[in-house]
Amino acid sequence: MKQVAQNYRSGELVVLEVPTPACKPGGVLVRSLYSLISTGTELMKVTEARLSMVGKARARPDQVRKVLDSVAQQGPVATYKKVTATLDSYTPLGYSLCGVVVEVGAGAEEFAVGDLVAAAGNEFALHAELNWVPTNLCVPVPEGVSPKHAAFATVGAIAMHGVRRAEPQLGETACVIGLGLVGQLVVRLLVAAGVQVVGVDTVPERCRLAELAGALACAGPDPEGTAYVEQVLHATTNGLGADHVYLAAGGDTNGPVELAVRLGRDRARVVDIGKTRLDLPWNAFYEKEIDFRFSRSYGPGRYDDSYELEGRDYPAAYVRWTERRNLGCFLDLLASRSVDVEPLVSGVHAIEDAADVYSALRDGGLRGVGFLFEYPQQEPPAHGASDGSRPRTYAAAPTNVVTLPSQPRASTGSTVHSAVRVGFIGAGSYATSMLLPHLAKEPTATLVAVATTRSLSAVNAQRKFGFERATTDVEALLHDDDVDAVFVVTRHHSHASFVCRALEAGKAVFVEKPLALTDADVDRVLEVVARTGNDRLMVGFNRRFAPLFVELRRRFGPPAGPVSARYLVNAGRLDPSSWYLDQQLEGSRFLGEGGHFLDTLSAFVGHPPSEVMAHQTSNELNLQVTLRYGDGSLATIDYVTDGDNRFPKETLDVAGSGRNARLDNFRRATVWTPSGRAAKRSFAGQDKGQRAELTAFLGAVRSGGQMPIPLESLVSTTRSTIAVHRSLTTGGPVAL
Repeated sequence: MKQVAQNYRSGELVVLEVPTPACKPGGVLVRSLYSLISTGTELMKVTEARLSMVGKARARPDQVRKVLDSVAQQGPVATYKKVTATLDSYTPLGYSLCGVVVEVGAGAEEFAVGDLVAAAGNEFALHAELNWVPTNLCVPVPEGVSPKHAAFATVGAIAMHGVRRAEPQLGETACVIGLGLVGQLVVRLLVAAGVQVVGVDTVPERCRLAELAGALACAGPDPEGTAYVEQVLHATTNGLGADHVYLAAGGDTNGPVELAVRLGRDRARVVDIGKTRLDLPWNAFYEKEIDFRFSRSYGPGRYDDSYELEGRDYPAAYVRWTERRNLGCFLDLLASRSVDVEPLVSGVHAIEDAADVYSALRDGGLRGVGFLFEYPQQEPPAHGASDGSRPRTYAAAPTNVVTLPSQPRASTGSTVHSAVRVGFIGAGSYATSMLLPHLAKEPTATLVAVATTRSLSAVNAQRKFGFERATTDVEALLHDDDVDAVFVVTRHHSHASFVCRALEAGKAVFVEKPLALTDADVDRVLEVVARTGNDRLMVGFNRRFAPLFVELRRRFGPPAGPVSARYLVNAGRLDPSSWYLDQQLEGSRFLGEGGHFLDTLSAFVGHPPSEVMAHQTSNELNLQVTLRYGDGSLATIDYVTDGDNRFPKETLDVAGSGRNARLDNFRRATVWTPSGRAAKRSFAGQDKGQRAELTAFLGAVRSGGQMPIPLESLVSTTRSTIAVHRSLTTGGPVAL
């Protein structure tokens, strides 16, 4: 299928051929009829992508702060690789469309194949032929509403939520500053609500368009235009001024804010809907006691994964207008002819012409406010026709696999048959920054197929690393005879299931930590191993393969007795939206990451722990785990999440048999022995062992020899990590 995408690093905008997205539970697969270009938000993103690296940094200072923190903790080399890998990817565009349901996922049975729907979301309602959309971002289109007009629903919901934030009442007067697409819809909604409206915009055609929709007067922000709008306002309100002002303008000038306070009455409500400069003039706002409010996108529920992804609605008695109800309400206004968007349709273009359309919009070759992409259909939609008939099922004709010519590989002297043929499930940040760059250069690996639930993720991985095929069909990959080894690099809750299915398919398996989140899932993996006889399993405990750790262990030598170890992990804070924090689905954060540190300690001591004891601070931000080993060794892991992000992430100290050892964040290893002090530093940046780990795994698969880490050790580390939560629950030690 075709999808519009942009490379954020180069600014290149293209129409790609990508695999059809998977139809997941909790949503529907929608074949697009029309998708609306947001001439404000999308063009800002398109323009930003064409900036230099310095320009991008100025445009996104929030991301610069994250980069600086990463440099302090991981070093400039690792940070540079991570940032460039993120930037040099195709990202989607679009967030408002109308289409037909072609497949219904489990839990979304309120929809049926053939339903005409409007869809929202900058991760779901994309400029693509097919999209998977969760139920709370999808609403049925009422009879009589044209699909072309229904494609405006998301932007309509943005305008509607902005209007609601001002709490307008009958007979009041409003001013809309910025008469682009959102501003035009705000005008129409206010007029429909019985509010008198004036408007301000730099483009005369937009002013006329708003007046045709019912605005009393509109003019430019120049002194003459402003004076005219102010005169009309004063005549309409007996000198009071606007009851509420809507900022729907963009740009970096402070003019809209200054104009808002000038045109608003005492105690007026000013609502910011667009993204404009906000240097509030304190004296003016204070003197009028202006109430300034923000409007967050489509309405309540936006950016809440439990609402948008898991389908948990808010009770109408407490949250009357959620984003989905706003979408539905806007469509109802279209159906009743209370709002007319036909005058806003400035052009309809084929999806194949997307690159030219964006270029013309950016350069001023296309003028207007509402531009739509149209998608090829196998039969014309009847929805909105004079006979009132509804469309029936359209053949989806999905293509789940995109095959491109293999990238040329360097000559290595090895034959094709000697290379391990690799399939990847998942291509997120860790896979694309820490694993695939090494595998793409590895002469003993052939990258055959990559499977992701999102189309663009698979194509990005294919383009960057040379996979022969990109797909959204995981089952096809698992049973692909061309694949010898499957890499599972997905979210934690799915690991055990994918491992079992891959083992049952006869594949060697590399799974990122954790292997499993529960003892029951560990037992399930072991049952599959016993039943199939396939024990070709590796978990991504990479730190034991790190060159500095290997050197530290060698120089420390075999201890003559028990050792004491302390592993300080300055894990740092996570973004509140991180999926790592979804404890109900993904388990605790330590459960997801702690296996790394337990495995590293086991590798140093030489065997797994026999007892685990855990304590937590009262605010549950920091965790201390005490480990006992059969030889009398002791170790503690201090897992800290409220420290400074610039402090080094990992410090390991070991003492015993008259020797000491320290590993400083995989940058420096130091050993003190009776014969002196020896230190080694990594000048090329951090190396946490991923490359050596992958080489060892591929070597074992090729030779049929033992896996780099014995299965018993993988299971022990996983059960030890799970036991940490049990210890916190019981308040006592857990024997292993």
